[in-house]
Amino acid sequence: MKLHALDRKLLRDIRRLWSQVLAIALVLACGVAILLTAFGMVRALEATLDDYYNRQNFAELFGTARRAPAALLDEIRAIDGVTAAEGRATGWAVLDLPRRISTASGKILSLPRSGARLNAPLLVTGRLPGPDSDHEVAVNHRFAQANGYRPGDRFGAILGGTRRMLTITGTLRSPEFIYALPPGGLMPDDAGFAVIWMPARAAQASFGQEGAFNDLSVTLRRGADLPVVTDRINALLAPWGGTGAYLRDRQPSHAFIDAELAQLRSMAVVLPPIFFGVAAFLVNMLLGRIVALERAEIGLLKAVGYRDAEIALHYFGLAALVAAIGICIGWGAGTWLARSMAHLYARFFDFPWLIRPGGIDVYAISGLIGLAAARRARRWRPPGSTR
Repeated sequence: MKLHALDRKLLRDIRRLWSQVLAIALVLACGVAILLTAFGMVRALEATLDDYYNRQNFAELFGTARRAPAALLDEIRAIDGVTAAEGRATGWAVLDLPRRISTASGKILSLPRSGARLNAPLLVTGRLPGPDSDHEVAVNHRFAQANGYRPGDRFGAILGGTRRMLTITGTLRSPEFIYALPPGGLMPDDAGFAVIWMPARAAQASFGQEGAFNDLSVTLRRGADLPVVTDRINALLAPWGGTGAYLRDRQPSHAFIDAELAQLRSMAVVLPPIFFGVAAFLVNMLLGRIVALERAEIGLLKAVGYRDAEIALHYFGLAALVAAIGICIGWGAGTWLARSMAHLYARFFDFPWLIRPGGIDVYAISGLIGLAAARRARRWRPPGSTR
C-alpha cells in the first residue's frame, strides 16, 4: 500500500515535470542512437566486406613489375605461405566519350580465358567479353550507369598510342574497386573513370605483355609469415622492374574503406559519452531540485513510517523512468539511422549487397550505459525530517 502511494506520486511528478523529463530523455536518446548507429554501420559494413571478399577471392598481397615472365608465377606459388598467385596485364587508356568535354580515363585489366580466380569480378548485366575478341570489353557498373551505357554500346579508347572502338558486352563489380579512384584523384569520378576488363590476349597485345604480366595478386595461408613472403616476392620481381609488394591494408580501395570504418568506431567511442554525461548531470540536477523543494514532504513521509530505502527508491524510479524513455527513443532512432546509413554507405562504396548482422548485444550495452546515467541517483539518501 505504501509503494502504491509513492507510485501515484511518481506519476504525478512525471505529469508535472513532463517537459523536463522529455528534454533529458532526448539528450540520453541522442547518445544511445549514436552508439547504435555507429556500431550498427560498422558491423554491417564489416560483415558485407568480409563476405564480398571471401566470395570473390580478394587478394591479400599485391605487386607490380614492368614486365615479368608468366613462368615466374610458378616460383611465386612455391613460396611457403602462398596459396594462390595470379598475374595479369594492366595499363591505362584515354577514353573518347560522347557528350563529355573533359578528359576521361580508364584502367585496363586483362581477363583470363578461364576467368579470374583472384579478385574475381561479379557480373551485373550482360556477359563477359569473348576470350578471342579484340574489341569486346566489360566495364564497371558505376561507369556504365553514369554514362547511360548498356551492353552493345560502343566508345573510343586510346591504348598504347592506338585509337580503338570498344564494344561493351556487360557490366561488372569488383572487390578491388569498391572505391574506385581515378589517377591522382581524391574522390570517385564515375562518369570520367572506367575500370575495363579486356580478354587477356587483346590486353597483352595492347601493352606489350605477351607471355608476361605486370600486375600480381596473391592469397596467403592463415598464419603465413607476411614479412618473409613479401621479401621473397620482392626478390623475385626485382629483376623485372618490380616496384614493391604490399599487403591488402595498402590497397587503395580497401585502405579508404578501412579508414572510414576507423572513423565510425571513433565516433562510437567519443560522442555517446558526451551525451550520457550531460544526461547524468541533468538527471542529478533535476533530482536535487525536487528534493530541495520537497524536504517537508520527505520529512512527513518518514514521520508516517516510510523507510529511507523506500523514499530513495521512489526518487530513483524517477531517474530510471527518464532513462527508460530515453533508451526506448534511442533504440528506435538508432535502428532506423543504422539501417539508413548502412544502405547509404553501401551505395557510396558500390557493394553488391548488404548484410545486417544481429546486434542484440549492442542494444543491451547501450541500454545499460543509458541506465548508468541514472545510477548516481541511487547514492542519494533522504535528508533528515524537518522539525
